[in-house]
Amino acid sequence: MAGIAVVTGASSGVGREFVRQLDHGAGGPLDELWVVARSADKLEAISEQCQTPVRVFALDLLEESSYESLRDALDDQEEPVQWLINSAGFGKFGSFDAIPEEANANMVRLNCLAVVETIYHCLPHMVSGSRIVNMASIAGLIPQPGLSTYSATKRFVLDLSRTLDYELGPVGIHVTAVCPKFMDTGFLNDPGDQRQVRRMTTIGFEKPEDVVRKALHAAVLGRSTCVTSPDMAAAALLAKILPANLVMKGQDLLFTARAGE
Repeated sequence: MAGIAVVTGASSGVGREFVRQLDHGAGGPLDELWVVARSADKLEAISEQCQTPVRVFALDLLEESSYESLRDALDDQEEPVQWLINSAGFGKFGSFDAIPEEANANMVRLNCLAVVETIYHCLPHMVSGSRIVNMASIAGLIPQPGLSTYSATKRFVLDLSRTLDYELGPVGIHVTAVCPKFMDTGFLNDPGDQRQVRRMTTIGFEKPEDVVRKALHAAVLGRSTCVTSPDMAAAALLAKILPANLVMKGQDLLFTARAGE
């Protein structure tokens, strides 16, 4: 079934990789790709590289007017929304009180509220077989001091995805929360506390192309959760068994040892 794919955070990183793989047919045939991000220039450059017709939405998802623009465009669209990819988001490292109030608040707005808003507006245009992919994080499965607000926002995304998948399953629409570890993307361009970044990234990185490939495959299969690396799947299982305080202390010891502190 053809239709449109809406991708937020499409100008770079994992969002850009979703656009690339969807354009190459990884999610099935599409009539159009709708790419959403703040930079019109970057989106226009991406559209020129795509074989699928692309519609550019240069929107800041921290602004309420952006959702009005998306809603109006969807209301004028006859084809169904086959894919919604929520990959817009950002995180800041450091202790909660060291991160500016605006940054903490904007993490919640972009990582949580934007996901709710885009789903809310796209869902009436979805049909059986449509898929929603929400970028969560391994931080949503394992609480992470030094990344507290971000970790909490990704837990929200994870729980929202699982419950929506259950609610929408009877009508053939599935929602998948994707939980990767760090990727070498723009996420780390302005991360805040560099010491925390060095410590926490000792767990290693995944390639965006691998994460997206696994995410699309899991979504097609109707899975509500996709943990994209085996080591993090094992760590998440352990985190379900052990008390949260012990999990956080264990991480602190691990990061300290690996960073050679």
